Amino acid sequence: MADSTGSHAPRSPFRAWQAFLWSMKGLRATWDVESSFRLEVYLFVVLAPLALWLGADGVERAILIGSMVGVLVIEVLNSAVEAVVDRWGPEHHELAGRAKDMGSAAVFLADMNVLICWGLILGPRYLN
Repeated sequence: MADSTGSHAPRSPFRAWQAFLWSMKGLRATWDVESSFRLEVYLFVVLAPLALWLGADGVERAILIGSMVGVLVIEVLNSAVEAVVDRWGPEHHELAGRAKDMGSAAVFLADMNVLICWGLILGPRYLN
């Protein structure tokens, strides 16, 4: 519902479609400029069917696939942080470096989460 200032568009199928298009534009931009995102998508395309096959039930499949989707989400957010920091200026600033390092750390932690989830679910089954 629009407020008296008109700052919010009314909820409508058109608004939902526009939000979808903006999301696709963001994914495309991430794909175009981030080689790590492309690699993670390639890994997802290979590992998601494997997760569907190896997961014993819906919960295991959701954890295996969901952990990989989490990496993609965090990589998009990290790319957004980097774009904003780079837009601010090319000179080195301690806070800018810290923001980029923190974004990288978030991706690293998401990657570790994938390894832990896959290891805890599939490790006992296939190592025994």
